Amino acid sequence: MLTATKDLMLPATVTGSWPRPRWYDGGLWGRPLDTALLDVRFREQFLDAHAAVLADQERAGLDILTNGDYHLDEDFAGRSWHHYPLQRWKGFEHEELQYERSRDGLLAFPAGTLMNEIETTWRWPRVVGKVEHDPKNPLEYAKLWRIAQARAGSGKPVKFGTCSSQVLSIFLDSHTPEYDLDDKKQLIWDMATAMNVELRQLAAAGAKVIQIEEPTIHFTAAFHPEQTETLDFMVEAFNHEVEGLDDVELWIHTCWGNPNMQKVYTGESYANSIEIYLERLKGDVWTVEMTENDFAEIDLFKPYADRLTKKVAVGVVNHRTLQADMAPVVAARIRRALAVIPADKLIVSSDCGFGRQGFNRTVAFYKATGIAQGRNIVLKELGLEERYVAAADPSLQTDVLPDREPLTHLPSPWK
Repeated sequence: MLTATKDLMLPATVTGSWPRPRWYDGGLWGRPLDTALLDVRFREQFLDAHAAVLADQERAGLDILTNGDYHLDEDFAGRSWHHYPLQRWKGFEHEELQYERSRDGLLAFPAGTLMNEIETTWRWPRVVGKVEHDPKNPLEYAKLWRIAQARAGSGKPVKFGTCSSQVLSIFLDSHTPEYDLDDKKQLIWDMATAMNVELRQLAAAGAKVIQIEEPTIHFTAAFHPEQTETLDFMVEAFNHEVEGLDDVELWIHTCWGNPNMQKVYTGESYANSIEIYLERLKGDVWTVEMTENDFAEIDLFKPYADRLTKKVAVGVVNHRTLQADMAPVVAARIRRALAVIPADKLIVSSDCGFGRQGFNRTVAFYKATGIAQGRNIVLKELGLEERYVAAADPSLQTDVLPDREPLTHLPSPWK
């Protein structure tokens, strides 16, 4: 159900993660959120960091805000994106390096590369029993969303995102008769069931926008299109994961990987999965990475343009570059998307998140406000009302030129 973007033309947002303030150096590291918030130093950091990230995004002019994924630990290359649920569900123990048989062949990187260091540094838990939700250490998505939404001074909706259960299974090894080592369907299904418990609680708390990140459908379809039975299962598992969320706006985020801002694959394409995402998955918005490959795949949407049942969030800034895209550049990308996707079906976003290590907060901010300002250029061209962007207000810059504060400053020698 479109609850946040229903009547909003060209909504602007970002994927989710955001670089931390330098003073926010605490983390949960597997602890229950309730326990961690008893630590007054961590509580102050945690709550103030949420206020800061939401203020940044409101000032940038975004319409749909995020909590920056600030509940995830600042670990190497963003591992906690996977591990936040894995550290809290039943059925796991002892994190260790995956062994050779468990490796995905597409993720075999040679020594001396950053991706090799990432993959060999990450540790994954053993599966030792049935995976299920643990009421003694819940994910607390509802509470995390409340903390964020309460700090959105504008009242704009805060989108809450979580990784899909499908992507969690890639490196998990079964050490229990509960699951087959090679066929991970039951494991994925049980993780989807555990995730659904938290998502239902999140929806019941009042969240308007929920984002499920990286079902592995596009990866499988791109590199193993012959695995039709697996793809059919993934569709079924995803739809099971989001059961009962009919009253919220459900987003499906897809990109091609983002550990430490690194490009993970070559030869990637949405061509074999576009029909699945647009027509077979439950959801209201599908997000796609586009700027990374210079919009080479935007025309894949042409056959669907007149019958889109979902909105499409197109990445109009790249999360892998440190160039703070200026508004005219972003506007040109939006026009390219509009050549294929109707304006009432288009959302403008980032290709992926900014907070998986490697990025900095200043560049993230200016990329975000570039999205909002580029959107305003296109809204004006369409004869529609622009939306206020505080970051672009000339009277609210940190330093205003020329100096017009003669009562407190030396008079300018230039006339």
